[in-house]
Amino acid sequence: MADELELLRRANPVPVDGPHYGDGPLDHTAERHLDRLLHERPAAPRPRTRLAWGLAATAVVTALVSALLLTGQTTAPAVAAPRPLVVQADSTPVPMARLAERAEQASSAGSPALRKGTHVQSWSLAMSDQDPPITLPQETIVRWNDDDSHTELVVATDPRHPGRPVLTDEGDEPRLVDDGHVLSRRTYPPSWSDAPPESPPPHDAAALHDYLEEAERAFLADHSQPLSTAELLDATRTLLDHWTLGARESAALARLLADAEGLRPVGQITDRLGRRGQAYVYDGEDSRRMLIMDPADGAVLGLEQTFTRDDPRFGVKASDVMTYSAWMR
Repeated sequence: MADELELLRRANPVPVDGPHYGDGPLDHTAERHLDRLLHERPAAPRPRTRLAWGLAATAVVTALVSALLLTGQTTAPAVAAPRPLVVQADSTPVPMARLAERAEQASSAGSPALRKGTHVQSWSLAMSDQDPPITLPQETIVRWNDDDSHTELVVATDPRHPGRPVLTDEGDEPRLVDDGHVLSRRTYPPSWSDAPPESPPPHDAAALHDYLEEAERAFLADHSQPLSTAELLDATRTLLDHWTLGARESAALARLLADAEGLRPVGQITDRLGRRGQAYVYDGEDSRRMLIMDPADGAVLGLEQTFTRDDPRFGVKASDVMTYSAWMR
């Protein structure tokens, strides 16, 4: 486990001693709880019922678990899902067409090159009609070999709070695990599929549209209709979960997205890995998708999907984060 954790930390663009983002550092009360959790043992541990709560911040989770362990409380209150990313109020939105021009200029050098495989940090909301929703942070590295076999490593970790406990529902039982806990490690035999998204994506915008449409076709209710903007963004997620795009492919994707109806620029944002980007929002019927792109070369940094209405059945509220992915090169 230590080897995998070290691999992920070396790949993490945010240093351990860097500035805090998102929910911020622990407050003094949470620090004391964490210190007691790490250095003391309850005199008489009591049985615990199934833990089910949302992850609003590591500070909240640490405080809750400390309370459970140190006071013997047998139930944990539900807390809200993570807050959505916030656009910098005084920033100037950059039109997607202009960003596409920058991406095309950056691609003239021909590097970086397209690479099969991905390195992604993701947060997803696990919901049921019986328990409060919980947010599961994990990191995935997929690497392909010369013989077309590939390996997939999935680790429970939150790079915003390195070294602190992580919530997982591994085995359908929500619980805390150590940072770097390996959820799965698999090796897959060679695959020679030539269908999207396994086949290399083109670096022409029109051809890339057809490629994404084919990759998303299995999820479409009506195959006769062109991709909607929401479906195009979902297909983009699928693409980036299989490929680390090169400069030319990123330029083609930016050009394609520049023509997407309803995708509007909203300004500058700092993503959950501390990277500066330009945000573009599409408002759907039940959710909002926010695409985060590198302002220099048009590479996609992240994609966040949030609820736009309350759903009491699953205990979610408008603006709760449904899914979030942050891709790394």
